[in-house]
Amino acid sequence: MTDALSIQGYLSLAIVLAVLLVKLFAFVNAVMYPSAAYVAAGKLTKPAWATILGLGLAAQVLFLGRGPLGLLNIVFTIAAIVYIVDVRPALASVTRPRR
Repeated sequence: MTDALSIQGYLSLAIVLAVLLVKLFAFVNAVMYPSAAYVAAGKLTKPAWATILGLGLAAQVLFLGRGPLGLLNIVFTIAAIVYIVDVRPALASVTRPRR
């Protein structure tokens, strides 16, 4: 019985850490692009994305003990995934790579 509980605990911890890393990556990436790239890509502004992703990261850290499936955590996780899947490629297409 205790083996199943410890496996569930490790799985829950792995999910929490994975979601935290996704949010951290999205926030850092969003801050690195210039504001003009957001306008050129036709997306929300840089301050808007930085605020959304920063609040999501802060909520993840502050409410870490509440489990990975809290409603606030789900909403901000979806926002981070939307940034990574939709906004980031659009920003990359309008920005020249640094050399």
